[in-house]
Amino acid sequence: MDAGLLMMTLAAVLLFAGVPIAVALGAAGAFTMVTEGLGAPAIATNAMTSISKYPLLALPLFILAGMVFERAGVAARMVRFLTMIVGQWHGSKALVAIAVCLLLGGISGSGVADAAAVAAVMLPAMTRAGYPRAFSASLIAAGGTTAILIPPSVGFILYSILVPQASVPALFAAGIVPGLLAGLALLVPALWLSYRHGWDTAAPEKDGSPPAGRTAAGFARAFREAIWGLIAPLIVLGGLRAGLFTPTEAAVVAVAYGVFVALVIYRSMSLADLWRCMVDAAGISAVVMIVMALASNFAYAGSVLGALDSLANALTAAFDSPGAVLAMVMLLLLLAGMVLDAPSVLLIFVPLLVPVAQHFEWDLVWFGVLMTMNLAIGQVTPPMAVNLLVTSRVAGVSVEESSRWALWFVASLLLALTVVALVPQAALWAPAAFGF
Repeated sequence: MDAGLLMMTLAAVLLFAGVPIAVALGAAGAFTMVTEGLGAPAIATNAMTSISKYPLLALPLFILAGMVFERAGVAARMVRFLTMIVGQWHGSKALVAIAVCLLLGGISGSGVADAAAVAAVMLPAMTRAGYPRAFSASLIAAGGTTAILIPPSVGFILYSILVPQASVPALFAAGIVPGLLAGLALLVPALWLSYRHGWDTAAPEKDGSPPAGRTAAGFARAFREAIWGLIAPLIVLGGLRAGLFTPTEAAVVAVAYGVFVALVIYRSMSLADLWRCMVDAAGISAVVMIVMALASNFAYAGSVLGALDSLANALTAAFDSPGAVLAMVMLLLLLAGMVLDAPSVLLIFVPLLVPVAQHFEWDLVWFGVLMTMNLAIGQVTPPMAVNLLVTSRVAGVSVEESSRWALWFVASLLLALTVVALVPQAALWAPAAFGF
């Protein structure tokens, strides 16, 4: 059997046997490197080199910044401010939930963290307004998927590490319009279902949310509390656009700003809370780093043996139409995102699919956005559906109950993905406008 095919078969067998992804890829790659004489010492060297990259420092820092903002109570303040603006009518809380997910996505870069933070704040109010808990859980889970599209995005950072031709600033800018399109797509079924079932009347709130009769003083107070979170994404993108700092330095600025807001402005966190945020962010980052380090040998062996190029050539030769290849690639990524986490999908499929994109001369920034949108949809599509698992747990309902409603939002997100696939300028307009 061909060595490259043997390596991929071994990795597949280990994955189906329940071996952790990092171990499966690392073991398959290391075994192939040893048996094919690629050099056993290179196993450790590849693992170290893959994570010894300056841009990768942005990953744990953006994760930490998102945690600090979420635990500082930014979500609750954004909910109060947006409720003050939107008012109360059929579907108003659904609109607020999606809007808060979009805004928090501009801070956290993590779909799971975004969904958890919004669920904790919005679920009680939505339940009192008549929304079924399963519907609210699915809506917030779907809204949380926009976090890996709206900059700063952990997915985009990983993609840029794997594809140096696509810079982090360009990817961040490219994710803005698709992220907003995804949010608008979610809004359509949310409002339609709210009107159809008569959810969310103008009944006054009892949880401290702004009353239906809004006042200038109340609006000003809500704005003052929320403004610190609202301008955080502007600081990151504005600084990148102005050339004030690199993406990694932007992550440092985001952390410093978040700590200042949490400890000095809101005074909602203690030093002990900040330490807990650091520990949790380190744990999440370590998982990603371990996967990257061990998977590097799999990618290295596949590249040296030509296995990845052979698969890419077979894929391009099987179809004459670039559109057919793109559709098949999107389906493959969607299915992978349903059962694997986003970092694992990127590490496995980027080395395989980027040569396909280069063969058809697709823009690699646009292609990165499409890959990330597929992974975002996977976060709310069973059986994996990590966002749905989190929000269903907060809502106290089963994933099976939430999945019935989630299908509406999956269909909407697929429609947004189709628009970006058919109209590349939907993603590429912003990088050109910002000069990235």
